[in-house]
Amino acid sequence: MPDAVKAANYIRQLDEARCEENWDAVPELVRKVRKHAPDRSCLVLTAETEAAITKAIYKAASAERPSTAASIANPELASQVPKLVAEIEKEENFPEDKFQAKVCAGWLQWVLKEYHLALARLPRNFDQEYPLYDNLETLSEWTKVCALKSTYLRANCLARDGQRDAALEAFASALPSLSGVWGTQNAHQQLRYWAELFLTEYCMLANQGMRENGQLLSDPNCLAPFRAWAKYWAATKGPSLAGGYGFRGSVPRRQVWSEYYYTISEILQQDLPFPTGYSSISTESSARNQLRAELKKVETIYQGLLFTETRFPKADEERAEVEEFVKRVMQNWTVLNGRGWKEHDLGVGGRDSLSHGVLDTLYGAAAKTYHSTAILRHLFTVHVAVAEFDLAFMSFDSYLELVKKGKARVEKTGHPEPALDSDATMLETICACITALCRYGGRDAAEKALKLASELQSMVERLGPAHSRLEDGFKPLKEDRPLSAVQDDVPLHILALSWQAIGIAHAQWARVTFDSEARKQIQDEAIRCLRKALSPEFESVANISAVFALGLLYAEQRKLTAAIDLVKTALLTDKTTEGSEIYNGPYWRERSLIPLWHLLALLLSARQEYMMAARACEGAFEQFKDPYVLFGGKSLNGGYRSDHLNQAEAEKFGVSDGLVDEMDDYEKENILEIKMTQLAILELVEGPAVAVNASSELLTLFPRLFGDVEEKLELNPKAEPPKTAATLRSFRGSVFGSRSEKSVKPRQSIIGNETMSSAGPRPQTQQTIMSTTTVAPTIQVTSEHGDSRSSRALRKSDSITRRSESGRRASLRKRDRSGSRGGSQKPPSIVDGERFFTPFDNEYFAFSSATPLTLRPSESFASGASSSRSRNPDTSGVSMGEVKSFPSLLPFVHFPVDHNKRKRKAMLVKVWLVIAGFYRRAQLFDDAQKACLEGQKIVQALEAEVASDSSGTLSARQTSWGQDKSVEELVADVWTEKGQLYLAKETPYNARASFESALTHFPDHPLAIVGLSSILMDMYSEKLLPPPAIPSLNISNLSLDDPSNIHIDSKASLIFQNEADKFPTLPSVPLGLAKSSPEMSKTLGKLPKRPRMNGTGGSTLTSAPTSPVLGVGGSKELPPSYEATSLPLNDRLAARDRAYGLLSGLTKLGSGWNYSEAWFALARAYEESGQVDKAKDALWWCVELEDGNGVREWTCLGSGYVL
Repeated sequence: MPDAVKAANYIRQLDEARCEENWDAVPELVRKVRKHAPDRSCLVLTAETEAAITKAIYKAASAERPSTAASIANPELASQVPKLVAEIEKEENFPEDKFQAKVCAGWLQWVLKEYHLALARLPRNFDQEYPLYDNLETLSEWTKVCALKSTYLRANCLARDGQRDAALEAFASALPSLSGVWGTQNAHQQLRYWAELFLTEYCMLANQGMRENGQLLSDPNCLAPFRAWAKYWAATKGPSLAGGYGFRGSVPRRQVWSEYYYTISEILQQDLPFPTGYSSISTESSARNQLRAELKKVETIYQGLLFTETRFPKADEERAEVEEFVKRVMQNWTVLNGRGWKEHDLGVGGRDSLSHGVLDTLYGAAAKTYHSTAILRHLFTVHVAVAEFDLAFMSFDSYLELVKKGKARVEKTGHPEPALDSDATMLETICACITALCRYGGRDAAEKALKLASELQSMVERLGPAHSRLEDGFKPLKEDRPLSAVQDDVPLHILALSWQAIGIAHAQWARVTFDSEARKQIQDEAIRCLRKALSPEFESVANISAVFALGLLYAEQRKLTAAIDLVKTALLTDKTTEGSEIYNGPYWRERSLIPLWHLLALLLSARQEYMMAARACEGAFEQFKDPYVLFGGKSLNGGYRSDHLNQAEAEKFGVSDGLVDEMDDYEKENILEIKMTQLAILELVEGPAVAVNASSELLTLFPRLFGDVEEKLELNPKAEPPKTAATLRSFRGSVFGSRSEKSVKPRQSIIGNETMSSAGPRPQTQQTIMSTTTVAPTIQVTSEHGDSRSSRALRKSDSITRRSESGRRASLRKRDRSGSRGGSQKPPSIVDGERFFTPFDNEYFAFSSATPLTLRPSESFASGASSSRSRNPDTSGVSMGEVKSFPSLLPFVHFPVDHNKRKRKAMLVKVWLVIAGFYRRAQLFDDAQKACLEGQKIVQALEAEVASDSSGTLSARQTSWGQDKSVEELVADVWTEKGQLYLAKETPYNARASFESALTHFPDHPLAIVGLSSILMDMYSEKLLPPPAIPSLNISNLSLDDPSNIHIDSKASLIFQNEADKFPTLPSVPLGLAKSSPEMSKTLGKLPKRPRMNGTGGSTLTSAPTSPVLGVGGSKELPPSYEATSLPLNDRLAARDRAYGLLSGLTKLGSGWNYSEAWFALARAYEESGQVDKAKDALWWCVELEDGNGVREWTCLGSGYVL
């Protein structure tokens, strides 16, 4: 008899048996259900058919046939179709039984490979088949399994018929209603089986479509199948779901994660909108934060599966999947570590955490591959990005060794190795290494870069275009393949980058080499390589980096014409911006052109085009259109805007950051250096007093760029200089200029808005009046730190300070367009429609016949001083139809926080010393002293930090990677500026002590060497007397008729008398001075009197002395201190010889070979020693250098020749 309770129990057991794949229990349960529930005939027939289909599939699988798609020739199964159809038509009371029967009939047709019939019989989702069924939550688990099975089979049939879009639509339509099916922790076997088949098929089909049609990646639901798969993985993963094949008929789970990783990586690399379909939207994080988090999650899971299931290969095995995964990881890292992504977009840890995570991945991949050159190459790149340069170059050395051995092995055996890097990749990697060595390293790094450049050049000559190699005299190698076969292997832009790297390596080595005779040859080789990189054979596409390096080389050799033409052409050519912002960041082209604008400003200042140079400085910022693009809405701490304007701007622009907030310290330093150049030009045009007032803008700009470095960036308010237009001008006006100024044709003030006539005199200051009345026409020279003096002042104390505007106007004009220099005038050049003068050539060293002497430098000296310069180098071989930035060779380097702090402090020291120079030249000595003390405090803090370093990695004398100056050199800078200040105060012996202290810390400091050498030669020529042992009275203008002229410091006299009473007088005079005889005293009294420096700031009238080694008349007795008149001859000769030694060594160094002040001082040393010919040669070389000197030193443009 039917029993309803037993029937319900047996029906439940039947569902559970089917869900658990317990097909052996199905026949007995079917019998019991048929007995106690005769009205469920549809359910019973469906269960019997499903059990028969499963057994047939297992039987086919055991025969090693395809599991689910096998062709099962079973007449009994085929006969079940009509029965199921009949039962489906009769069933009206139980919708779930009817739905399960439809799915079973479709499944049977699909197993029999009758896909069209299967597609016709398979139902859609349960809610679509029975829309009136309102209790979907109570559906049995087997009904849910049938729904999954139906969707999977329908989509599979559509895909087999070529209807991929319809199949994807079928999957997508079922996804929302089935989203909770695999989200339960207690899912049975059949539910997991069909859920995995559903999801894997959906993911692979969707990925196939996105690979063929990239536009599908823009669909908000493009990641929906993968996210559903991730939820299924998170809900059911365990020991049985660790990886491999999930179930029969499904794809490997690792492959699904691989396609997931590929898809999300493509979204990242193409900078597409973040897909929001089937994801939990987070309002607390940005779209980029969510994309980064999802990418990291997928990468971690896929990496774990890949590394777990991959064993270490044999020597002849490849691990292509591991190599492909590493390639994809690096492509993603290149985007995330680029300038297009901000630090806060990367989540906790930022770029540092990102890069170290990639390093862990690379080292893990290295354990699953055998001598992978790609992994070593990527290790080099990422180690450079995290500023671990030692490990980076160790990785590169291993990489290069493996590549060269692999290339030799392939060439010998003829068997290609797929895992070996191509020639183009190898060349690009070597270029990146050379660039990193030249940018972040010192002399040892430059030497290694030169060796790499030599290897690179031989490779390029072998792999480059055949016509180029034959033109360069390259002889074809005896190879199995002709030269033309390798012509297309290496892209032209890689060859251009290679020649650029070779040129930069030679240029960097020429700057640091000690071989002064070879420097000219090395520089010429660098120019040749850089010109080749810009040659038309590389499709007339020029790299900005090559233009900058070549322009800087031309500038250092005083080839102003070629340098200006090159830079102007690069700035005016067509610009390409497509596809680079994601890697280089916004406004990447404008940012990369900032050093070129700065170089152009210095070149124009070397031609004394000061207004145009100032406009070039403004052009570097005006290319951003609006200052808020560069500086954002943050305050510049300058107080130049009212509160209501600040509030209005905050409402308009929000709190958005500017470009400077995403720049690295090198870019920020370029901006600060341009500001210093602006102030230097301002000083020349308007005078030191105006520059002093404007110098506060440096202290306003520095904290905006670099933040707080724990230093108070202001001077004592009590020492505030007089207010002028400079102090009242806003930061925008000072940096960017006003738009109204641009349309005014007459010459204008650099800093003010008043129009200044080019013919009218500028406002007279005290320094202007003093200099114009006392300074005779002399040659002016510029020092390393922007300090200079006239030659008369140089002869007086030989200090090297910055020229003032008045002194420069009174100096010998380098290019006077309105006047003539008579016989010494050389022919002008015509460039851009105007006449100007360029550096001397050998052909112009000979004066006209009216000059009695031929002032041509000797060949021996010219070779040592590199005086043979081409005035108008041939630029016909340089083509720049289009200028662009090639893909950056170096990644975005993020140094440690402590390193950045030290570098910024060093930059702040430079700012304070520049300000001290402005105050010093404005005769504001107290403020200059305070600025020096501020710089000294920072340097002392750096010294303490180095001394307290327990790791031993920091050194006060050696520069670390990425540091321009060591701590000792910064100390020397401060002492040198103090020496300059003492010279300005006319206390040369104090200056000498400061210069000596500077050289104690850094023996090759150019400015300190020149300053000290000048003082030593003053001592030799007796222009500087030894300081008196006791105070002396100046009675040169004493008159008995005018008692007011007599002035005696009563306090000093009283102190002196008290001291004399307490202590006896001890001899305190230079050794060798002797008491003069009465006869000699009479002779000396008849000699003419001349003023002498006495070392205390005053001058006295003394006779021209004699300086015997011993006393006059052979007496060995020391004279009284008040009768000592000069140093002994031995001391004077020692001073002269020491000055010559210092200067001779300096002019052979890379920091002094083109330093005009050093050559001027060396010429004086030659003259003092009687070597007139060498003195002439040195002076003419000094003239040539000074003729092309910019307003500041060329080294202010950045770290070497690398942008």
